[in-house]
Amino acid sequence: MATIDQQFVEYIVKSLVGHPDDVAVERIIDEKGVLLSLTVNPEDLGRVIGKRGVTAQSLRTLLRALGTKNDARYNLKIVNNDDQRENYASSEAPITPSDEDKSEPVKNSTDEPVEKTSDYAKNAREELAELDDLDI
Repeated sequence: MATIDQQFVEYIVKSLVGHPDDVAVERIIDEKGVLLSLTVNPEDLGRVIGKRGVTAQSLRTLLRALGTKNDARYNLKIVNNDDQRENYASSEAPITPSDEDKSEPVKNSTDEPVEKTSDYAKNAREELAELDDLDI
């Protein structure tokens, strides 16, 4: 039977992912506190971690609040069970795509040169420079 902390993490993560049946939370108690290991479908890993790790950090913050209530220290480990990444980490050799996965490199969608600085950016810089001159 899952404990309240496992159910808590499962509920939140299952609400976020595309494959809720693949969500699993293992609970281990050690000298540092309670370690919750979260495993999700490899396709959902990005959703759980979020941009710049914001979603994962939010999960950890919620767990910290739960830990305050339950007088426990929680740590959340997001397990990467993607076979390719595990193979890369264990073999220390880069994984090369198969011949059928190889495609042409992405070409620039327009032939127009990219401007180094837009008019908007120039105007914004000028306005900021004017504000710097004000004595407030």
